[in-house]
Amino acid sequence: MPCRSLLAAAILFAGSTVSAQDAPEAARQLAQDAIIVDTHIDAPGILLSRWADLGVEAPDREFDYPRAREGGLDVAFMAIYTSHGRDEAGTARQHAHNQIDAVEALTARHPDKFAIVTSPGDVESLRAGGKVLLAMGMENGGPLEDDLSLVETFFDRGVRYIGLTHSGNNRLGDSSYPLEKKANGLTDFGRQVVAEMNRLGMIVDVSHLSDDTTRDVIETSTAPVIASHSGFRHFTPGFERNLSDELARAIADTGGVIQIPFGTMFLDGQAAADIQAYFIAADEFTRRNAEREAAGEPLEDRREFERAWAEAHPVPDITIEPLLDQIDYGVKLVGIDHIGLGSDFDGVGGDLPEGLRTVADFPNLVAALQGRGYSDEDIRKILGGNMLRAWADIEAAATR
Repeated sequence: MPCRSLLAAAILFAGSTVSAQDAPEAARQLAQDAIIVDTHIDAPGILLSRWADLGVEAPDREFDYPRAREGGLDVAFMAIYTSHGRDEAGTARQHAHNQIDAVEALTARHPDKFAIVTSPGDVESLRAGGKVLLAMGMENGGPLEDDLSLVETFFDRGVRYIGLTHSGNNRLGDSSYPLEKKANGLTDFGRQVVAEMNRLGMIVDVSHLSDDTTRDVIETSTAPVIASHSGFRHFTPGFERNLSDELARAIADTGGVIQIPFGTMFLDGQAAADIQAYFIAADEFTRRNAEREAAGEPLEDRREFERAWAEAHPVPDITIEPLLDQIDYGVKLVGIDHIGLGSDFDGVGGDLPEGLRTVADFPNLVAALQGRGYSDEDIRKILGGNMLRAWADIEAAATR
C-alpha cells in the first residue's frame, strides 16, 4: 500500500483524544453510506449481568444505538458467549438462551431502532429508516452439549455463526489457549457439528480454535468459513489465538473472510504474550487450589491473583496504526476480498486503540484507510461487503 499521507497522520492523533467528529466529512459520509458489518460485539452477556438500555446512550458500554448510528454501523453480530466454566458446569445451554432472549427483548423494546437479521438478503430492506440490525453469533459451542439437534434449535432462534470453542478444549475440539490439547483437532462430534452447520447454511467460525482444529474445520467444511475476530500471528509471534499465514490463506481459499479485531491483545506483541501467559498462570493457579483443597489447606484468593496479575502486566496504550498494519498485511497476504472487521467491542475491557474506542468511531478507521491509499470501493469491502458476500455464499451452499 502507499505510504501514509498527511491526512492519515492527522487522523491518528498519536497521544491525543480522538473523536469521530474529527474525521473529515468524506470519511464520515462513506461510513454512513457503506454497509458496515461488525462480526463480534459482546453486548448480550453484559446485558444479563448489568442491564443498560442500549436503545439510548449507555456511557459505560462501547455499543449502543446512538453511537452505532453516529459511526455508521449497520449490522452488529451480538456474541452469545458462554464460558468454558459454564460448559463444564452444564449451564451453558440455558445461559445462551437467556442471552438470545435479551437480544430479542432489546429489539422488542425499540422496534424503531433495532431489528434482528438472519439473512444477508434482508440487510438492505431492514436497515431502512436508520435501524441497526442485530445478527447473532455463538461464541463457544458448549451450549450444544452432546446433542446435534441443538445446532438447528439455535439456528431457529436466529444464531448464524458458531465459534466452536472459547478458552478451553471442549466436546467439539481444541482451543488455542491451553498448552495441553485433548483431541489434537476436531472431535468426531465436532465434525458432525460442522456438517450440520453446512446443511443449515450456518457460518462456521474458527476464532479461538487451535491450529489443528482450524485446519480440520477447513478440510471438513463444504462452505466458506470465517474467523469472526482474529488477527495475524505475524505481529504476535507464538500467540496461537491469532492466525498463522498458512491458515489465513486456507480460510481465504474457502471463500471465507478474516474479521480483524480491535483489541490491544490482538494487535500488540507484548499484550498478546501477556494474555497467553495469563492463561498458563490461571491454569496453574487452579491446579494449586485443587491440590490445596485435596490436602485440606486454605485456598488462594482468586481476586487477589487477578489483581496482582493486572498490576504486574499493564496493557499498553496504542494508536490505530497497528490495526492498519494488520489490515495492510492481510490484504497483501490473502487479497482485498477476504478481510473484514470483528471489533470485540465490550469484550476486551476497554483495551482498544486511541480513536477507536466505541462503535461511534468507525469514521476514524475509514479516514485512516483512505490515508493509506485504499479506494472507497475497497474500503466498502473491508467495512462489510466481504462479510456479506461470504455469508450469502454460505447460505447458498446449504444442503437443507
